[in-house]
Amino acid sequence: MPSAAEQAQQIQRLLDKVLGSLDDLKAIDVRSIDVTKFSDVTDWMVLASGTSNRHVRSLVNRVVEDLKVSDTRPLGVEGRETSEWVLVDYGDVVLHVMQSEARSFYDLERLWADLPAESAK
Repeated sequence: MPSAAEQAQQIQRLLDKVLGSLDDLKAIDVRSIDVTKFSDVTDWMVLASGTSNRHVRSLVNRVVEDLKVSDTRPLGVEGRETSEWVLVDYGDVVLHVMQSEARSFYDLERLWADLPAESAK
């Protein structure tokens, strides 16, 4: 079993890969939110927007394919059918890729407003 420090490094590498993949395909308004102190379900929530169904689908596919190369597969992917809001669950990192309208409507950032958030560069 990995030490706490090793586990934290693994989670950070996973987060960095997700963020890098999103950046490669020009995801919009990417936010990573550390929820470790507030959630037993995951450590990080990543929120990103796409400009269309096709862009959302492409972003999700890129993340899944890029992580598959390092033998990391999602626990689940939900919402690919419509690609308005797609959730990709990697356990320690949960990715939400949405079209702008869905992101504005559900406003997940507001739900976590009191948590420390970092904007991806």
